[in-house]
Amino acid sequence: MSKPQRHTYRFNPHTLRYEKVFVSLRDRVRRISFNVLFGVVLGVLIVFVGLQFMDSPKERSMQRELAKYKRQTRRLNDRVERAEKVIADLEERDNVLYRTIFESEPIGDEKRRSGIGGVERYADLEDIDDEGLLKETSMKVDDLTKRIYVESKSLDELYEMARTKGDRMAAMPAIMPVAKQQAKVVSGFGMRFHPILKHYRLHAGMDITARQGTPIYATGDGVVRVAGRNAQGYGGYGVVVMVDHGFGFQTLYAHMQTAKVRVGQKVKRGEQIGTVGNTGLSTGSHLHYEVILNGKRVDPVYYFSADLTPEEYEEVIELASQVNQSMS
Repeated sequence: MSKPQRHTYRFNPHTLRYEKVFVSLRDRVRRISFNVLFGVVLGVLIVFVGLQFMDSPKERSMQRELAKYKRQTRRLNDRVERAEKVIADLEERDNVLYRTIFESEPIGDEKRRSGIGGVERYADLEDIDDEGLLKETSMKVDDLTKRIYVESKSLDELYEMARTKGDRMAAMPAIMPVAKQQAKVVSGFGMRFHPILKHYRLHAGMDITARQGTPIYATGDGVVRVAGRNAQGYGGYGVVVMVDHGFGFQTLYAHMQTAKVRVGQKVKRGEQIGTVGNTGLSTGSHLHYEVILNGKRVDPVYYFSADLTPEEYEEVIELASQVNQSMS
């Protein structure tokens, strides 16, 4: 028995009647295939649009977490900025207050802010945060860590200075090397005309006139490192004595008539170490006196204040500042 043929009805506008329409197997297959394909395309399109414009629950959860981390990073950045202000205040006090008290060289900004690692240190943070906030905060934290470490070492150094302040004060040059009643400053630190070499050059000390044989005193506690005539490395100085006071201080006494100390001898401030003379490249009886701090010659006039009244100190500064001819 043959299988009945499937049919459908269609309205005929000409006859105004419903007429049977027989559908072949090929047409049915084509229609079904079209419907399936259309459904698949429509489904893919809906999924695509949904993924583009609507977030999944997991994505929404991750976005909330990311927003929270950004807020926390901003708060951390604000805290780091406040900490930077605190450490900056400590650095300022360190340089202009504490180190001034102990007459120590301040720590330079280049040492406090020297870099940690290189640019590649933050390369892995480039793509994490669109605003660059995480990278900026990481750089600030690294800089703050370095500055805190340097300040910690500086405080250790200041503590040691405070602990040894008594020894340091005793060692620091603080008096005139010749009694003020017996001497006069004739040439100070700076560019001066040399009486023998006949040209201007740096006069790295101070010339103090006095009669030959006038006592010369150590200006601070220390150990004699050089003593005698024509010592190696001190050509032209005649009879010379150099005292190492520790804490970066040294003093030099030149053109002496005699040295009354020997190398290795410990001396105290105010102890006689020699007498005024006219030896070496000298044009008259005087003492050439130098103060050396951390290997650099500095103006001795700033190390007389403990031995002079304000009026006397002002007069010495005035005499030492005159650009004239040195005596050696």
